[in-house]
Amino acid sequence: MLMPFYSCVLEAGTDEAGRGCLAGPVTAAAVILPEYADLPLLNDSKKLGEAARKALAPAIMEQALGYGVAHVDPEIIDEINILNASILAMHRALDQLGMRPRAIAVDGNRFKPYAEIPFQCVVKGDGKYQNIAAASILAKTARDALMEDLHRAFPQYGWQGNKGYPTLAHREALQRHGPSPHHRKTFRLLPAQLKIDF
Repeated sequence: MLMPFYSCVLEAGTDEAGRGCLAGPVTAAAVILPEYADLPLLNDSKKLGEAARKALAPAIMEQALGYGVAHVDPEIIDEINILNASILAMHRALDQLGMRPRAIAVDGNRFKPYAEIPFQCVVKGDGKYQNIAAASILAKTARDALMEDLHRAFPQYGWQGNKGYPTLAHREALQRHGPSPHHRKTFRLLPAQLKIDF
């Protein structure tokens, strides 16, 4: 069972989705939950099916004291690297909260100070604390929806299914069609023995 992560009520949890993808943005969310949120199915987004995530996302947004979702596009990922882009997405999501949290709980082990607010990094925090889990679900559902939209313009890559992750079918499509404008050019899109031109 997930626990609250309250050193104070106004603590934001933040997490990202899409860090390991070959295409599309990295997306982050930040969420401040009330002390007694009624979200019994809440869990790490990776441990939930798509239907459960889609059902939870509006409930999280309805009950949250504040939330934000932000994307950082592949061009910026290529410019500043995926770690910095992930942290930038988290900062942008925190900008959208509509209130200033007293503390920030971050999934993972790396973060940069935000607005002089105390923060704590928690490895696998999305499976431990409610506010981080809520952020993981909002980030994942928002990014999945965006990749489904992009799929309509670039159906050859199967993004409606793989969401930009490096599946075999995605790599085979890259080998056949080359990269799209939404692929991350600094990532290894194909195995080393196969070359790809940009």
